[in-house]
Amino acid sequence: MSTPAMQSALAQMATMARDAGQVSAAQPPGVRDGAEVDGGFADALKSSIQRINELKATADTQAKAFQAGVPGVELNDVMVDMQKASVAFQMGQQVRNRLVSAYRDVMNMQV
Repeated sequence: MSTPAMQSALAQMATMARDAGQVSAAQPPGVRDGAEVDGGFADALKSSIQRINELKATADTQAKAFQAGVPGVELNDVMVDMQKASVAFQMGQQVRNRLVSAYRDVMNMQV
């Protein structure tokens, strides 16, 4: 038996797989169907941070709803949302740490 959270995750994975299949191998990175994809690294980083924030807000909302006894909010859904937010936050920290390390390496290079 699948829960709404699992169905949502499967739907997201199917959408990402479909989107990934639309980019031709012959096209250069950053180009999709002959048109430039918006932004670059900075926009990707910004959207990732926004996604992490959305996951955290969703987890907090679900937790408060569960604590308030709202019907239809199950503990397992709350725990899954909290884990998603936690993993996303940890990934964000790792990306930040790698960026800072790369920045320091570039700044310490001899020209």
